[in-house]
Amino acid sequence: MADPIIISTWSFGKRSHDAVWPALIDGASSLDTVEKVCRIAEDDPAIDSVGYGGRPDREGRMTLDGCIMLQPRQCGAVACVRRHRHPVSIARQVMERTDHVMLVGPLADDFADACDMPAEPMLSPEAKAAFDARARGAAGPPPAPMDNPSGALFPDEEPWRNHDTIGTLCIDQRGTLAGACSTSGMAWKVPGRVGDSPIIGHGLYVRPGVGAATGTGTGELVMGECGAFLAVERMALGDTPTEACVAVVQRIVDAGPLEPHETVAMIALAADGTWGSASIRPGYRTSIKSLTQDDARTAHRVLLDS
Repeated sequence: MADPIIISTWSFGKRSHDAVWPALIDGASSLDTVEKVCRIAEDDPAIDSVGYGGRPDREGRMTLDGCIMLQPRQCGAVACVRRHRHPVSIARQVMERTDHVMLVGPLADDFADACDMPAEPMLSPEAKAAFDARARGAAGPPPAPMDNPSGALFPDEEPWRNHDTIGTLCIDQRGTLAGACSTSGMAWKVPGRVGDSPIIGHGLYVRPGVGAATGTGTGELVMGECGAFLAVERMALGDTPTEACVAVVQRIVDAGPLEPHETVAMIALAADGTWGSASIRPGYRTSIKSLTQDDARTAHRVLLDS
């Protein structure tokens, strides 16, 4: 028997952790757990970077992305979903019911229909109000996201080039690793944009016997370094989870100048249950739930002061 553990990006993950923890310690699988953690966030209108509460594209249309993974040959993903609020669950069906890894756009929604998943309202009143305010001409320099337990990462209502996600990693009592991601993507994005979150090896990677990693922040920066894959490979070569996360964000910093709103945070969970995190900038926290920990913690390493 292993000690169960869940870690998720951002402090709003703690609400999901509290809801799924009783089932996990009662024997639920890590795969079921990470899916449920993401589903709770996807339904929460207070979270402005995931699911129902997320911000739409620049034309006011909501599209969602997500993925789920047990190992390199057991993973699934969807992108640009427009009628179904739970991309993580569609991704699981892709993994379990097809020979493919990723479905995109309207045909991913059609696949969800075929799996008897209900279409649901996609744009919360709060998200619609934020879009309308922007359309009236509200403007200002975009901030980097700052952790807020309410789930609103952009409380100054100027997130127009910002975007984040929930990434969740778990070990169950059988010692099985699993991970999942869900996001509404970049606020006010160019229609059709897809970031790192649903891309296996970029926003999420799981390698049994080694560990798992996921990231949050400016997806294009993570994609340029295959961030989650790199973190897990570093652990395979002997890095601790924190060292692996630092290696990823340091490569991003070293690759070139960053805009003030750009940031990335990575979290990693080793197969032995140890975990770590690193962030380019302050303002990020990781939610953690285990037999000995239940809180949200700042990154183990922060590379830049602001």
